[in-house]
Amino acid sequence: MMRILAIGALLWAGAVQADISVKTVTSPGGLSAWVLEEPAIPFTALNIMFSGGAALDPPDKRGAAFMMTGLLDEGAGDLDSQAFAAAKEALSASFSFDVSDDTLSISVRVLTENRAEALALLKTALMEPRFDPDAVERVRQQVLSILASNAQDPTDIAQRVWAEQAFGDHAYGTDYQGTESSVAALTRADFLAAHQNLLVRDAISVSAVGDITAEELGPILDDLLGELPAGSALETAPLELDIPAGLTVVDIPTPQSVAIFGHSGIDRAHPDYFAAFILNTILGGRGIESRLTAEVREKRGLTYGISTVLISKDQADVMLGQVASANDRIGAAIEVIRDEWSKLARDGVTADELHAAQTYLTGAYPLRFDGNSQIARILVGMQRQGLGLDYINTRNARINAVTLPEINRVAAQLLKPEALNFVVVGQPTGLTEE
Repeated sequence: MMRILAIGALLWAGAVQADISVKTVTSPGGLSAWVLEEPAIPFTALNIMFSGGAALDPPDKRGAAFMMTGLLDEGAGDLDSQAFAAAKEALSASFSFDVSDDTLSISVRVLTENRAEALALLKTALMEPRFDPDAVERVRQQVLSILASNAQDPTDIAQRVWAEQAFGDHAYGTDYQGTESSVAALTRADFLAAHQNLLVRDAISVSAVGDITAEELGPILDDLLGELPAGSALETAPLELDIPAGLTVVDIPTPQSVAIFGHSGIDRAHPDYFAAFILNTILGGRGIESRLTAEVREKRGLTYGISTVLISKDQADVMLGQVASANDRIGAAIEVIRDEWSKLARDGVTADELHAAQTYLTGAYPLRFDGNSQIARILVGMQRQGLGLDYINTRNARINAVTLPEINRVAAQLLKPEALNFVVVGQPTGLTEE
């Protein structure tokens, strides 16, 4: 299996540098999908994404979607958990189930010779999950263990507090994995409700990559997904983003402090998104080559690592950063971050920085296509984001089309040093809450 994945990576890393022909498929039953045909190896990756995720949990049932997703391969139909696992192993099939605030995703990897049987097994998991008491309690204990570990982790604490401040009472402001009390109280009825809400036919995006044709995929879609209940995805509750500026300290005994910082971001569909994407790369998204790394780590030795990222959720867009430093140095690191945020907003980037970032982003793009499963995941994400079929082949041109005046205009509009919200977890010295 590993050799197959390695060969697939080589095939697609080369292919993305040329035109990639993505085909659209509409099944006889009306289901749509994208497919990239690559018959060179007998292997297919299938990715299914349902719009609507853990943010749809009722407030007192947080964690229901997360646990339900974890239970999908813990027994289905006539097969209990052990029998289901044995059947999957016998077919050399891989099913991966994941949930976020806004989506539920299923990733499938299967050899062509076992595809029909493997997808029949997957269909059973989707249509007839058992939610057996022993499986429920086992997964519940796993989740509670994760929550207990997270409760002691400074980074997780900082992220949780920042989200609470940024998103308030909205579901985004709470952990999609749930809380100790909410997870402990979840019942089989809650998992059935989450399953009914999330796995609906009109909320699906699908992509397939590998040894499968468009003609083959249509009937497969109907057989695998056609019996799901009709209906559109439930929408995440609207959110009026109002992130308070300032600094919060959470006192935890640890030798170093962790800081999460950020403010509002930019929607993925905004015309200025590519300029903002490059801007973030220059500021903190390019590892050791970023401005923040140069100033905070290389010049001053205040951290081993610092980064920023643009995050787009269905109801909120944020620009978020993270840094860790010794308790007696985190204050200096924050001061440098604020200074660099201000300089970039005021003065913009240089022509050399823009060119270097564009070269980096366009050169690194083919490396993302490191196997059929990764490509299928990228394609299904493109569908959900409303990107066109030609995005893979035009993305680098869009990066290179961003001009210096454009990116500097976006820097002045997007970067708001006065709006930065810092949450610091540790025992920092010389820092006062704002």
